[in-house]
Amino acid sequence: MRTYFFVRMIIRWLFFLMRWRITGLEKLPAQGPVILAINHESFWDPVLVCCALPRQVRFMAKESLFRVPILGPALRLFGTFPVKRGHGDTSAIRNSLKVLQDGQVLGVFPEGTRSKNGEMQKALPGVVLLMEKSKAVVLPVKVMGGKKLLTQGWHKIQVIVGDPVQIEQLQPPEDVENRREWIAGRIMLEIGKL
Repeated sequence: MRTYFFVRMIIRWLFFLMRWRITGLEKLPAQGPVILAINHESFWDPVLVCCALPRQVRFMAKESLFRVPILGPALRLFGTFPVKRGHGDTSAIRNSLKVLQDGQVLGVFPEGTRSKNGEMQKALPGVVLLMEKSKAVVLPVKVMGGKKLLTQGWHKIQVIVGDPVQIEQLQPPEDVENRREWIAGRIMLEIGKL
């Protein structure tokens, strides 16, 4: 954990030089389980979120990244765990629920993968499953500027934290066929409003 905060401090200093903007930090609870629902347009998104928030954020990442030399061990060192995309990965769900059960912060990308064109994509229902099973609060988070961070990052990087959302606040109309898809869509709408 010390390594996490030390590395974060160094990278955060670089983002500070780039004059990044962070808003809504006061909305993050100081303790207890939290799910961050984050838009995903860049490889930099998890780094930006980890550097922006005062609490450690745990992420899941696609399994193939853990086989990359240096990157794989680094991901593990910082508390990231693998997920098999395209499958109902029960191990990743168990790991996610354990993070929340331990009162930690879990970062998820409801879209499941990076957006190729920068536009937000349809959310997958996995985030709703985690909300239901953990009863953790969800904070919508919008990250902007990561896609061109190294070329046009100056003054363009933003991390915006939205208002907390509880599962009870997101009750779909009775005629909705897939409740989880509807709720996941509402979470993406909240991210889009930021």
